[in-house]
Amino acid sequence: MKTTSFRGRDFLAETDFSREEIEQVLELAQELKMDRAKGRLHDDLLRAKTLFMIFYNQSLRTRNSFEAGMTQLGGHAHYLDPDKIYRPAMEGREVAYSTERVSDVARVLDRMGDAIAIRCYGDPVDWEYGGAHAMLEEFARWSDVPVLNMEDDIYHPFQGLADTLTVKEKFGGYKGIKYTMSWAYSPSVHKPRAVPQSAILYATMMGMEVTLAHPKGMELDSKILAQCNQYAEASSGSFRITNDFEDGIQGAHVVYPKAWCATPIFQPPVGESDSKKTQAIFDQHKDWICTPGIMDTADKHAIYLHCLPCDRGFEVANEVIDRTTGSGWLSAAFDEAENRLHVQKAVMALVM
Repeated sequence: MKTTSFRGRDFLAETDFSREEIEQVLELAQELKMDRAKGRLHDDLLRAKTLFMIFYNQSLRTRNSFEAGMTQLGGHAHYLDPDKIYRPAMEGREVAYSTERVSDVARVLDRMGDAIAIRCYGDPVDWEYGGAHAMLEEFARWSDVPVLNMEDDIYHPFQGLADTLTVKEKFGGYKGIKYTMSWAYSPSVHKPRAVPQSAILYATMMGMEVTLAHPKGMELDSKILAQCNQYAEASSGSFRITNDFEDGIQGAHVVYPKAWCATPIFQPPVGESDSKKTQAIFDQHKDWICTPGIMDTADKHAIYLHCLPCDRGFEVANEVIDRTTGSGWLSAAFDEAENRLHVQKAVMALVM
């Protein structure tokens, strides 16, 4: 296995890597997963190495999969709560005796550890779209060790890797796979775009037949959509957008319905910073819920995916997400959650 192209590199966005490189990550993830199932440990890969994790937002799967992954590879993960340290802040956003400039934090941590992982979106950057990703890029500019994106306001590259690995496991490949990323209703409007944007980027990169379904008003980043079109053309796949929920699910092999925020919630010039207007858009589409009846319109061997946590009874019915065995369509959401561990181990092993 070649590792020279990865060592020391940041993992901020899937778009920074070629399809061949992403396939290499997925291949290693499968290898590590199978080896662990057979009792073959790789606890020497990152022996005595340290990962610093900074969480501006709460987490279950991300925090625990990174911590468990570092332990299984022989290293250690430090959890850093921004409210318990001087909060890392960009120049111009500093508050005396409350924050510390990102450049200073990065240059301290890179002398003590081997990688820095960060999750930040939404409230910590006042819903300024792209503000969190800019902060991660600033960390990477000043850090001499890899910086890993545990989700920002544009990309969630590790979730997307787990999604893609799950598709590969269930269908054996990507060619001809009809992949639908759909909006779904939630009572909460504070849902970042990162998951759906990374999902469609990976799916088009891998050459799947990708559908993005959402009501009007839920449009994703135009630059992301343009990149998806480029990936689809290069990989001989396809990419389309529909504003009809049932049309989006019809015949799909992969059904991935989840909420994301409407444009008005963001600060100008992207939006209007209007949460009431956003709520009004959401409430018009309470019928966008993944039910057994909706899944019956998909391919008979379809899988249901969700990054979790899901809003049960709003985004998805219990009968869908909990149907993990039997014949016909099934939920693969918990296989998908487990795969976070394996893809993250692969990336950490490669870059650290």
